[in-house]
Amino acid sequence: MADNAEYEVMWIEKYRPKTLDEIVNRKHVVNRLKGFVKSGSLPHLLFSGPPGTGKTSAVLALARELFGEELATYNILELNASDERGIKTVREDIKEFARTAPVGGAPFKIIILDEADNLTSDAQQALRRTMERFVRTSRFALLCNYPSKIIEPIQSRCAIFRFSPLSKEDVLSRLEEIIKLEKVNASKEVLEEIFHVSEGDMRKAINLLQTASAAGGHKITKELVYEVSGLLHPKDVREVLSLALDGKLDRARKLLFTLMVDKGISGVDIIRQMGTEITGLGLEPDQLIGVMSEIAEVDFRLAEGASEDIQITALLARIASAAKRNV
Repeated sequence: MADNAEYEVMWIEKYRPKTLDEIVNRKHVVNRLKGFVKSGSLPHLLFSGPPGTGKTSAVLALARELFGEELATYNILELNASDERGIKTVREDIKEFARTAPVGGAPFKIIILDEADNLTSDAQQALRRTMERFVRTSRFALLCNYPSKIIEPIQSRCAIFRFSPLSKEDVLSRLEEIIKLEKVNASKEVLEEIFHVSEGDMRKAINLLQTASAAGGHKITKELVYEVSGLLHPKDVREVLSLALDGKLDRARKLLFTLMVDKGISGVDIIRQMGTEITGLGLEPDQLIGVMSEIAEVDFRLAEGASEDIQITALLARIASAAKRNV
């Protein structure tokens, strides 16, 4: 039973850095955060960068080093602003937590707002006032993808840290460490495929690794990576595009819709894979520009709720036409 319980733990939590020193390749960030720990004081924080680059891990590790493991549990409030994005949340949940004294003699509490750039404008204005009013008892750590969506009065009250995408070497090194500890059979080529699918998002890469391991009985293949990721294999996407570029529209359409049904792939995911794979088919610059413009247009229309079947069929037809015009 113990082994089963251990296996069921999410690897993203199991292997989340516990201390600042365990944060991957963030020396400039870690050194500044260590300075806060040494002084025992902390400003409001604004962490910005793409998903899966260590923003949440950094603030949780900071809290542990400031408070200790036990006190950190009681003195942290973590909210996702995508779910709790309105002014009511700021006025009720956040304000109620911020106004009470820290537990166990901690100098202050830490309120973590993930995806803070999704807060409404009114909520951000209310948050600014809350940050000012309860600064003696609470510090805010705002995590976001796009700092430009955070109002200037909040930005000016925060120490800003920017998290750039992790390098391929950093992600692969972490995945290699995990497969050794979990006794997973995966080649370097498979790990590189996981990195490619996850687009440098460490969290997504680790979750994909665990899912593939569970599905494959601890042996992972490239095909399995795409099966569990909900994406088509790149060679299948390239085959569809090649057929369209050769003017074989009916064959391209039949193959694509067969793959979508068999694999259960959404139209939006297909379109975005097309945008990635089209660049490797050796098109002339004018051809590539025309095809990428068509893909971008259909991506927008699908996001607006247009019919997948009609839009994808039309896209294949326009790809064939664009290629023909530029022959």
